[in-house]
Amino acid sequence: MTDITAKGCRKKSAVALGFFDGLHLGHIEVIKQALVKPGLCSVIFTFNNKTMLPKFKERENIISYDLKLELLARVGVDYIFAPDFADMRDLSPAEFVDNILTEKLNAGFVACGYDFRFAKGGKADAQQLAELCVQRGIEVCIVPAVKIDGEPVSSTAIRKLIKDGNVSEANRLLGYELTYVLEVVEGKKNGRRMGFPTINQIIPEGMIVPRFGVYKSWTQIRGRNYPSITNIGVKPTIALEEGEERIPEMETHIIGFSGDLYGLRAKVVLREFMREERRFKSLDELKNQLEADKSAALEINNT
Repeated sequence: MTDITAKGCRKKSAVALGFFDGLHLGHIEVIKQALVKPGLCSVIFTFNNKTMLPKFKERENIISYDLKLELLARVGVDYIFAPDFADMRDLSPAEFVDNILTEKLNAGFVACGYDFRFAKGGKADAQQLAELCVQRGIEVCIVPAVKIDGEPVSSTAIRKLIKDGNVSEANRLLGYELTYVLEVVEGKKNGRRMGFPTINQIIPEGMIVPRFGVYKSWTQIRGRNYPSITNIGVKPTIALEEGEERIPEMETHIIGFSGDLYGLRAKVVLREFMREERRFKSLDELKNQLEADKSAALEINNT
């Protein structure tokens, strides 16, 4: 997949429109429409993850921009056009269609979701987009809501599930498992001293933080997948022992792996919430709980 943000598209294209935060099942249905138009190259119009859309009070991206690119390439998208929202926000509906879809992207076909909004103030909707495009000879497909159990799949619903710790249900709506690819940073090696060595990763600003607690997970190291358990939170038992406050982080015990990973980027995939993070009376009590967590994670990962 090639980034054409700077130069645009010379070929006649089929364009899928959306922020696509999460690339959930509803987003994929929109993108599919641009992949099946004969004679047209496929283009994703989106925004980079530094963008702050007006409807959000703060950035809470479900996936990183790099993972978004990886998933788009995996489904077979040819090109991506990803400007910053600030460069688009003042365009009128007609200017968006003329300057971006027609001139920049050479669109012959456009697909968007039923709830797509665009142009200054987000005041134009999918129906207005269709009217403007048809006037200019551009075919339009407005994709209805994708529903699971009678409810529309949406980024808002997925964010709530993640914040509630219900990552297994979030994964069902996403169509894949919630993934973090982050640098391994040095910790204080408390887990190693208890016989549970861990990797420490910091969830960057702008990414959604799941509910604090312990998750069954799997971790990819140098192309190999390992079962693992991941704690997200502030490690209150250790903080109590050391008498200090802590910032939230992700700490993962990789079952069956030993080695130094500092400075490398590791992929951690959350599968299911196991228990809340809590403060134990002693490190021995914490160690016993970690043994139980490990056993439970192995049982679950083998199912």
